[in-house]
Amino acid sequence: MATKQIALIAGGYTGEYEVSLNSAKNIKANLDPAKYTVYIVLVNRDRWFHEANGEQVDIDKNDFSLTLNGQKIKFDAAFITIHGTPGEDGKLQGYFDMLGVPYNTCDATTSAITMNKAYTKAIIHSIHNLHTAKSLQLFDRDLHEVAVIANTLQFPLFIKPNNGGSSVGMSKVHNVAALPEALEKAFNEDDQVLVEEFIKGREFSIGVARVNGHLTVLPATEIISSKEFFDYEAKYTAGVSKEITPADLSPEKNAEIAAIVTEIYLRLNCKGMVRIDFILQENTNDFYFIEVNTTPGQSAASLIPQQVRAAGMDVSEFYGSLIEGAMKA
Repeated sequence: MATKQIALIAGGYTGEYEVSLNSAKNIKANLDPAKYTVYIVLVNRDRWFHEANGEQVDIDKNDFSLTLNGQKIKFDAAFITIHGTPGEDGKLQGYFDMLGVPYNTCDATTSAITMNKAYTKAIIHSIHNLHTAKSLQLFDRDLHEVAVIANTLQFPLFIKPNNGGSSVGMSKVHNVAALPEALEKAFNEDDQVLVEEFIKGREFSIGVARVNGHLTVLPATEIISSKEFFDYEAKYTAGVSKEITPADLSPEKNAEIAAIVTEIYLRLNCKGMVRIDFILQENTNDFYFIEVNTTPGQSAASLIPQQVRAAGMDVSEFYGSLIEGAMKA
């Protein structure tokens, strides 16, 4: 039986380029070579290319094909593992939709919406047992009255780029004096910024995926950071944060969050695998939504592979089922 030709798409235009390459290497190492011939395709602002025998070969963007040794390769499916633009915000998805190439992620609309934290919150805010922090969405063209923010929301506040797929540009501020600098830092990353009340509590992340046609909620991970919040450094520097999978949650809380994330996945019309982050608030024991990641990290130590293993599933079979699901869709 001929193997399926898979384009594993990594890179992107953000600071998480290297993280994406690590994700791609791990996915490739875990895909069954008897079923899939995998070509890593690197995407950056200048070019899209595949590296073969030390040579960089450009992708033909007219039909998303690759010519190696005079042989034209048309791909059976694309496995997108770019964190941030253009792989997590719907741009690549729209391109593949136009060419009719199946891919493993949410569609263009859902990818675009979930990259926008404020719009996502507007869609999911009425889900039973799910809470969202009080927030303001600011646009670059507006005048930002610091006094209005201070009167509307309670400190401490999180300031974050609204469309950021990563944790770059985020700040936690405790008073009015720190607001202007935090807003400037966030606006350097994006022309929309979300100012959100800080929710004190335990932080969790949970994967949801359609595996062999069945919606599967993976075991939750608790993230315990030695920093004030789980920022870029905490995510990617060894020893700064501790991850516990499966998380120490009661059976009741596990059932409650499983129902919440299933509803989020369905309401946002997600496809493939996503990771949903949330806080369990101190004192109230209420779940507060943080964000949805539609191309979550896949390096060997990343949260989704941890959760797949904790569920007793085989990582190779998990990735294979995402490809098969994409081709059936």
